[in-house]
Amino acid sequence: MGERAESVSAAIGDRVKSERRARGWTLDELVRAAGISRRMLINIEQGAANPSIATLLSVGDALGLGLPALVEVGPAKPVKVTRNGSAAVLWTGPGGGSGVLVAGTEPPDVVELWDWTLAPGDRHDSEAHARGTKELIHVHDGAITVDVEGRSVRLEAGDAVAFPGDVDHSYGNQSTGSARFSLAVFEPGVGTGPGVAASDA
Repeated sequence: MGERAESVSAAIGDRVKSERRARGWTLDELVRAAGISRRMLINIEQGAANPSIATLLSVGDALGLGLPALVEVGPAKPVKVTRNGSAAVLWTGPGGGSGVLVAGTEPPDVVELWDWTLAPGDRHDSEAHARGTKELIHVHDGAITVDVEGRSVRLEAGDAVAFPGDVDHSYGNQSTGSARFSLAVFEPGVGTGPGVAASDA
């Protein structure tokens, strides 16, 4: 993990721990609510894990926060500015690609704005998100292939696509050059689903 990634992991760990304790939840209660392993939660809280985006979504939803709030440092502000180079890199590909969460809104209806780069051969597989999640992609450079529940769509610079995010999907770069795209994710009702801990029900 690089210095920046360690800083993001530490911030996420601190936020998860403080939010869990503020609710009076035990580790096991949050484990049940988020549907992750106890070891994974301990590693996240210690800043020692590099959890998948799906895992972070599950934890954020269980806490009623949403993913953007998990990576935000400091108190929430009505106008939030993310300066160039300061956004959270939450995914890195073997070829050098990255998934950067550049902005997001507060729950319960969370909107995330991502800046993705895929190197040749990079692919990000995403499990189904919470029910009702929608995604939008706009390709800026290069070409990508989006797979949504078995249907494959190739997009080139200038192309856009809208699709359900509550089914398995992936983004990949099968070309010989790098690709860059913006991704917007709408996740309705964060924290209002069945993932709340037993003590909070």
